[in-house]
Amino acid sequence: MCGFVGFTNQINDANQVIENMMEEIRHRGPDAGGKYVDEDIALGHRRLSIIDISEQGNQPLYSEDGSLVLVFNGEIYNYKQIRKELKSLGYHFRTKTDSEVLIYGYQEYGAKLLEKLRGMFAFVIWDKENKTIFGARDFFGIKPLYYAQMGETFMFASEIKALLQHPAFIKELNTDALEEYLTFQYSAMDETFFRNVFKLPPAHYFIYEDHHLEIRRYWDIEFEPAEEPSLDDWVKEISSVFHDSVKAHKIADVEVGSFLSSGVDSSYVAAIADVDKTFTVGFGTDEKYNEISWAKNFSKAIGKKHYSKVITPEEYWGELKHIQYQMDEPLADPAAIALYFVCQLASKQLKVVLSGEGADEIFGGYNVYSEPNSSAYDKLPRGLKRGIGSVAQKFPARRGVNFFIRKGKDLEERFIGNAYMFTPEERKKLLNIPTYAPDPQELTAPYYQRVADMDDVTKMQYLDLHMWMVGDILLKADKMSMAHSLELRVPFLDKEVMYVAEQIPSRYRVTRQETTDKDTPYVTKYAMRLAAKQDTPQGTEKTAAKKKLGFPVPIRVWLKEDKYYQIVRKRFESDAGKKFFHTDQLIKLLDDHRSGKADYSRKIWTVYTFLIWYGVYFEGESIKFGI
Repeated sequence: MCGFVGFTNQINDANQVIENMMEEIRHRGPDAGGKYVDEDIALGHRRLSIIDISEQGNQPLYSEDGSLVLVFNGEIYNYKQIRKELKSLGYHFRTKTDSEVLIYGYQEYGAKLLEKLRGMFAFVIWDKENKTIFGARDFFGIKPLYYAQMGETFMFASEIKALLQHPAFIKELNTDALEEYLTFQYSAMDETFFRNVFKLPPAHYFIYEDHHLEIRRYWDIEFEPAEEPSLDDWVKEISSVFHDSVKAHKIADVEVGSFLSSGVDSSYVAAIADVDKTFTVGFGTDEKYNEISWAKNFSKAIGKKHYSKVITPEEYWGELKHIQYQMDEPLADPAAIALYFVCQLASKQLKVVLSGEGADEIFGGYNVYSEPNSSAYDKLPRGLKRGIGSVAQKFPARRGVNFFIRKGKDLEERFIGNAYMFTPEERKKLLNIPTYAPDPQELTAPYYQRVADMDDVTKMQYLDLHMWMVGDILLKADKMSMAHSLELRVPFLDKEVMYVAEQIPSRYRVTRQETTDKDTPYVTKYAMRLAAKQDTPQGTEKTAAKKKLGFPVPIRVWLKEDKYYQIVRKRFESDAGKKFFHTDQLIKLLDDHRSGKADYSRKIWTVYTFLIWYGVYFEGESIKFGI
């Protein structure tokens, strides 16, 4: 795993500038650094040595004739097969890295190389002869790639913070991104929080030539349920393809470990990966917020050494500034901080970990996926449900009230992903700046249109795979692991696994079961849970059925304590708080939450996180430990 930077070269001190940019992402690759600079382009690379850890694997890498220059971040798990194919065509390799297959693969196949790859990646190839830049991002968006056109300079990097070091960079807040963030809790647009800085979407590549940028999609998820195979057949298919994916994801010349919560996803990975070490974090002793005992017992059952850490509130709050700095853009998912600490824990032992991200999106694991047709209320006339929902919106947010609000809307109206913080009306009322961002439905509509003929469960999965997973789940996975020079691999997010998942009927993803637990009549990730149950050791069956928790965080509890209430209130009443928001409304949210009128913790955290991020990137606040 690595990081890279680059820009079209029109400055005299290009060597120093590229060095400065590389230094900003040293955490992504502390093992080695390299650069290439000519009159047209400057490229820089930081390396975390995983495959072919000798100096031969350092980047930039060059084609045999020197005409192509590569900088690459990620892993290609089928590189040996591609390498063999290319050698048969006459190409000569000087390293044993997976990186070199990208150079000759591109030379032989052009953009069609991407269809052959299996892995996680972001890379850029400079073609000296044709004066073109080719850049690509992996199928799911596991690895990031940012780009910007600033005046005459085209620049790109694995992290935005590196771009800020270029003299042509103009730092300006994108307030449209802020407005959308208040709804989604993450940066939901292609344009980032920094105006004119964009994210290359997953499964896309770009070609930059003569100051012109062209972006194209090369792959997409296509749900095509196959009705003929039985449930048992699907369980066997899942088991087979996942074993194969985990085997591929373990390819490394260094030790590989595994994250482990109490849920089925990470447990399934750890059980079949045959790693030596597992890692978990938690808060306090309440099992709602601490899964360490579950993880320890599971690790013992599979015969692995377990490492754990209890995160104190002081540690959690004390690292917020550093974490938001590492994130590049504000992310209000409280679990990101927990992930930061489990990455820190693992990095003391090894360089590579496996994790369970992606299983919920591809196999139907989120509890919200069980909502469609989940009760007799769904059978009421649409007009009646919409009327009741309109009335319910006038009441404070509570579990029962939220039910009627959701049921009063069509899926395309109510579901924008696993988080829905502020409605468009609420965010406009809250903001103290002009607002021009599109309605959230304008962002989700293109995805819904692609699966318009599918069932509601599939629609939700498809949307989450393209928005929530990329903007939240994978963003924090990459940034929090790389902050500790740790490579995080996600074997569920493999295109071969996805190919099987695309064909599973929705009733085997989310299925209604006869159960005495009336609150949870649906079973999510049904077929995958059955596969995990048969593949994990005897005595661990409860893990396959356990409700998803992830790394839960007691934010709602802390915000009722005077210490943390005052910390947040001070931030809300700061100059930045007053600049962007109507402070009186922020204080009301905070007070109503503390008094127990409603649980506004996630809304409060969304605003607070943005203000922390803004303080770091636009007001120069120190990122050293401390509140």
